[in-house]
Amino acid sequence: MQIMPEKIKVLMSLGSNTGNRLTMLTKALSELERGGFCITDKSKIWETSPWGLTNQPRFLNMCICAETKFPPEEMIRTIKNIEKKLGRSKSIKWGPREIDIDIIAIDELVIETPDLSVPHRHMHERAFVLIPLKEIAPWFRHPVTGKTLDEMICALPAEKMEWII
Repeated sequence: MQIMPEKIKVLMSLGSNTGNRLTMLTKALSELERGGFCITDKSKIWETSPWGLTNQPRFLNMCICAETKFPPEEMIRTIKNIEKKLGRSKSIKWGPREIDIDIIAIDELVIETPDLSVPHRHMHERAFVLIPLKEIAPWFRHPVTGKTLDEMICALPAEKMEWII
């Protein structure tokens, strides 16, 4: 495992729509901390409609800001292992899932590999990412398009999102 010389900032989105959704988010936060991510901020938890495949239960979503010394390849490997540990199984694309942890951005890096796209390729289309992200990273600017969170949010269709915690 390669360790980065200094900590880098990573923004993540977490979601769950099966089982006890709140418990799953709480467990994911604990596992991320144990796994080498120092969580520095977290958004409220929002209940949202599913995206992509819409005929499924509603999600609980949140975003976090964390610091780590891991390089991006180790970050994604650690996150996938946490998802698996928490019971995520392979299913249909955008289908129901126990836990989903997505890397949204890593500092101002732009990465495109088979295992990782940073910034997240669909972030600008998802209110359930942008709105919680604005709570914890209002300074964020998309490293490819240069758009602010407000600009990306304004470009989305209206969506009902309910803050629950």
